[in-house]
Amino acid sequence: MDPIRVVLADDHPVVLGGLRALLESLGTYDVVGEATDGEQAVRAVAEHEPDVVLMDIRMPGIDGLEATARVRAANPGTAVLVLTMFDDDDTVFAAMRAGAQGYLLKGAAQDEIDRAIRAVVAGEAIFSPGVAQRVLGYFATPPPAAEKFPDLTAREREVLDLVAAGHRNHAIAEQLFLSPKTVANHISSIFVKLAVADRSAAIVRARESGFGGS
Repeated sequence: MDPIRVVLADDHPVVLGGLRALLESLGTYDVVGEATDGEQAVRAVAEHEPDVVLMDIRMPGIDGLEATARVRAANPGTAVLVLTMFDDDDTVFAAMRAGAQGYLLKGAAQDEIDRAIRAVVAGEAIFSPGVAQRVLGYFATPPPAAEKFPDLTAREREVLDLVAAGHRNHAIAEQLFLSPKTVANHISSIFVKLAVADRSAAIVRARESGFGGS
């Protein structure tokens, strides 16, 4: 089998050296590039077209999250495995939104890193055990209604909630201290953002997402 081509991105030379030594000791990897900041990582991927990038999060210039998004947009054939010391929810989910297929914490054992690299190159998603528990917990818990339609403004969500509860425009206007025309404008905007043609379709979408329960 051809070796797995890897770019390493970390702003600590000691970490880069350790990762290179680890991968070279396994004999099935070819470290084709190294980067100490996000911009270098993006350039290294464009130049070498590796199978995978081991990406740190906190780096000078653009961070690993922005670099991940750029890599995945420009080189979708390159997988990104985040290797970082940060395990807070905001960073984990930001990395996932940026397109990372894996998320490991620094200090992971050699066999764990080896297994994770092979997994993401094969198109799988893989996370450190503690991170995986939180990811599974997040997706097992229905997101709040406000997160279901992120394009809606706070006022539009209020209007949609009342529409889903069966209120007509005049009643919504009275309850929210708005003019009926303003309510109608909000509803028109909601129809566009939800990609629905009429009030009935909007109500169905809204109720499926937890609106209208109050």
